[in-house]
Formats: sequence, structure tokens, C-alpha cells
Amino acid sequence: MNDTYTELTVTAKESLIDFLADFIMNFTNEAVEVSTDRVILRTSEDTAKLEEVLKDFECEVKKEEKENIDWIKAYQDSVQPIEAGEFYIHPSWHEEMSGKINILINPALAFGSGHHATTYSCLLAIGKYVKEGDTLLDVGCGSGILALAARYKGAEIDLCDTDPLAVESAKENFELNKQKFNKIWVGSANKTDKKYDIVVANIIADVLKAISNELKSKVKKDKILILSGILDKKEGIVQKAFSDLKLLERIQKDEWVTLVLKDNNG
Repeated sequence: MNDTYTELTVTAKESLIDFLADFIMNFTNEAVEVSTDRVILRTSEDTAKLEEVLKDFECEVKKEEKENIDWIKAYQDSVQPIEAGEFYIHPSWHEEMSGKINILINPALAFGSGHHATTYSCLLAIGKYVKEGDTLLDVGCGSGILALAARYKGAEIDLCDTDPLAVESAKENFELNKQKFNKIWVGSANKTDKKYDIVVANIIADVLKAISNELKSKVKKDKILILSGILDKKEGIVQKAFSDLKLLERIQKDEWVTLVLKDNNG
């Protein structure tokens, strides 16, 4: 790979752009970007001859030498592992950490790789409250990272998300980690009649309030409900919606809050 490439930006009236784009593409097989008022050529070839010919047209030509970046490597370097309590979440291009529960997550779309404060706090709660043999439902599972953490702790897992892409992402990450879940579905907690030892819902405050009765109905008596995705300024509406439960722990990271709740009779 060359260290630099040439970026040639040709600006002209909109009526000339298609003509200029065709003309430039006849000079090269390399990348040409076309917009309403300009054509951009990115090439490692000498552009002197093309520049000379373009002088005959009513256009402005700007030439820049730019660094030829390895974009894949740059992306991989930007995604760093994260340590959250006993868990170590890392992409495939980073080594495992000795003495930690290693969870392999290759970031995809926006479904979470442990870096967001809410995911981080949920991982701390899962590390503290989930034990071998627990049944757990992850509502709004995203990448499945929280369900995977619980699975590594020995829990039996069901998970769901209203986004079909998230469900596929979670399936892929369970397979990547060679872990198994019990059931997964597109939708919310209302699609199961089962009750669980632990229910985790890392969503947003308004949705937590809207489905509060649904979530509470899925938790066994005296068992645990972990709620997250709560901006501190919205915490009051969630606390009110779940005021019939006992607050066991409040975890705050940055402006985000995670609540660990239990039945009042527990």
C-alpha cells in the first residue's frame, strides 16, 4: 500500500457534473465519488495529464495529497476491550485476560460491546447477583452481552428484543462464544408466561415505565429485577413505577443509573 494517495476535487455547475464524471472515469479505473456540484477522484496514479485536460472545462480543480490509512486496522485499534468487575469483554483481535470471565464480542451496528455506562453497570450487577442455576430473562437483549455474562455465571437464559437485527446479533454472539440459550424471540417479555429468578431490562426510562407491570409479572417472588438505561434526570419516573419493589442497590456511572430491585416481602 502506498503511503499517500491523490484526491482530486473537481467543482462545476450541476449541469456539467455527469459529463465531467464520465470524462474522468474514462481516465481511470479508481474510485470516483459524484455529488450534485463536484466529482472527487481518489487515486494512486499521476493526475497531471487529467489536470491539464480539465483546464479546457468550466470547473475548479483542487488537488490534495492524503495519507493512505489502513481503515480496517484503524477501526480495530479504536475498539478496545473493557473490564467490568469479573468480566472482560473483548473483540476477536484482542487476547483474553487471565483470571477473568472472557466474553468475545465483535462490535456490530449499535448493539453494545460493553463500553456504554448502562451495559457496564448491568455487568457489575450480574456479577454480583446471578448464581449457578438461576433462570434469567434479558429484555431488550441487543448484542446479547448481558445474557452471555449471566450464562457464563451458570444461569439458564431466555432473551428477547423488539428489533429482529438485535435478535440475530445475539444469536451470532452466543455462537461466537460457544454458549447456549434456552429461548430467544422477537418481541418483549409479554410473549412468555414463564417467571424467572432474574429479569434484566437495559432499555430506556420511558419504556421501563410503560412495561413495568409486564416486567414485574415475570419475576418470581423474592427474586431480582435489574433495570438500566435510566438517565439520572429520568430516574424518578422509574422509581415511581416500581415503588412496590424494594431497592437493593443503585449503581450510577456518568449520568446513567442502574437499579437492582426485589419484592418487598423478600
